[in-house]
Amino acid sequence: MLDKMHSNVIQLKFRLILFGLLIFSACNNDDVKPAVTKVLVTADNQQTKTASELRFILGLSGLQLPFDKLQHDAEIYKVTYNTTYLNDQPIVASGLVVLPKTPGAYPMISFQHGTIASQAEAPSALNGTDAFLFAALSSPGLIVAIPDFIGFGSSSSVPHPYYDRDLTATAVIDLLKAAKELALDKKIEFNGKLFLAGYSQGGHATLAAHRALEKEPLEGFDLIASFPAAGGYDVKNMQEYFFALDTYESPFYIGYVAFSYRTSYSWTAPITDFFKEPYASRIPTLFDGSKTGSEINGQLTNKISDLITDDLRTNIDTNAKYKYIVDAFNLNSLTDWTPTKKVFMYHGDADLTVPYSNSVTTYDKLIANGTSPAILSLKALPGRDHSTGVVPYFESFIPTMLDLR
Repeated sequence: MLDKMHSNVIQLKFRLILFGLLIFSACNNDDVKPAVTKVLVTADNQQTKTASELRFILGLSGLQLPFDKLQHDAEIYKVTYNTTYLNDQPIVASGLVVLPKTPGAYPMISFQHGTIASQAEAPSALNGTDAFLFAALSSPGLIVAIPDFIGFGSSSSVPHPYYDRDLTATAVIDLLKAAKELALDKKIEFNGKLFLAGYSQGGHATLAAHRALEKEPLEGFDLIASFPAAGGYDVKNMQEYFFALDTYESPFYIGYVAFSYRTSYSWTAPITDFFKEPYASRIPTLFDGSKTGSEINGQLTNKISDLITDDLRTNIDTNAKYKYIVDAFNLNSLTDWTPTKKVFMYHGDADLTVPYSNSVTTYDKLIANGTSPAILSLKALPGRDHSTGVVPYFESFIPTMLDLR
């Protein structure tokens, strides 16, 4: 009898041990997951702007903004972060993240800058009054992310993918992740609410990121609204606008797109298929990050018929040899989707650099796709051109965003 009981106890212990081993093994299998790669690489505190300093300095600017909302000191960090470039090649990009110094739970805004050509103009270079503007976005109680974009800052060794929809969106979204990581490191809580804003190229980048986030939502981020302004969202429409002009004040934009797409899409056709000499030979040397847009304009001509080849201008839509160009323009246009999160578009109706009509065309196409007018709006900035539209854009979108946060 005792022997039988002893045998049963041994069997029970064996089963318990076996069961325990199985549970332990199962737990280990569940726990053995791929390591989560941190997106943030480095973060260096550049400077701090106090709320009182911001109220004073910006109060002198004449901007009509709710300065009473500037309540928090803001810390500006230069960051580097992991993202991807052509063919999903890993690359370390850079930008700025601005955090309220006061502990709390805050929404986030990503602000995308307009067209730049020189390294000195990158946001992380913190030239001029940029630091005050970026800190002012954070002072009402927001985490602010400002990407340099690939090709500037830490990624200056590669060409900037200008008006490349997908590469731009990826660089913006990966900085959002890095900003969240930095906030966590600094004991600042991200409450999940996200806003996007940007002007000119930054408008295109903003809408590209919005589109990407709707197509593939980012866990832990709830996109509330975007505020794109004065962007060339319909790239094909922009080409048609350029080709119909006699003169254009900023021809470097045209060269920039061609230079970018030749890299992004490995175009092998000679650049003389697009541009006339002497400009065809100059363009590949102009976008090395050492020259501003104004300096590049000085190396080109504003007469379209002297810049772009006659055959390309005349036959781009009818000659099959140019189909790859048209395809790239269409691919990078932002008219092929239906937003479901709010989009507040802005554009000066006197803008001749990026024409107001481009925003109208984009708006009309998105509405035709089924977007509700309650989701998508377009606000004209009366009498404003590409330069003078910036101030009223800020004066309108910032209070609207603060009301939505």
